[in-house]
Amino acid sequence: QAQLVESGGGSAQPGGSLRLTCTLSGSIFSVHAMGWYRQAPGNQRDLVARITSSGSTNYTDSVKGRFTISRDNAKNTVYLQMNSLKPEDTAVYICHADGLILEASPFDYWGRGTQVTVSS
Repeated sequence: QAQLVESGGGSAQPGGSLRLTCTLSGSIFSVHAMGWYRQAPGNQRDLVARITSSGSTNYTDSVKGRFTISRDNAKNTVYLQMNSLKPEDTAVYICHADGLILEASPFDYWGRGTQVTVSS
């Protein structure tokens, strides 16, 4: 069955870097977009960055210039390079993918989430 596998989370110092990786596996007809959301305790789940299969990207304002999202469509994999990390980036980061299982059967998958902690 289809699933999202996330890796790359962990701890970093302010100003440091981490790279998150998410791979979608399973029987998928097509992938429209993949991206990363984050949620801190007491907060809602918010979009961090998203990329479509055609390469169109969007970022939340707070990470522009610091984070870069990219993808390898052949591997159904998305990467989030996080540079110049700040304490406010601390959150659970959750991978998301949407597309089609069949021509008329959309999917909307969420990963388990991976903790990112930025502190001195």
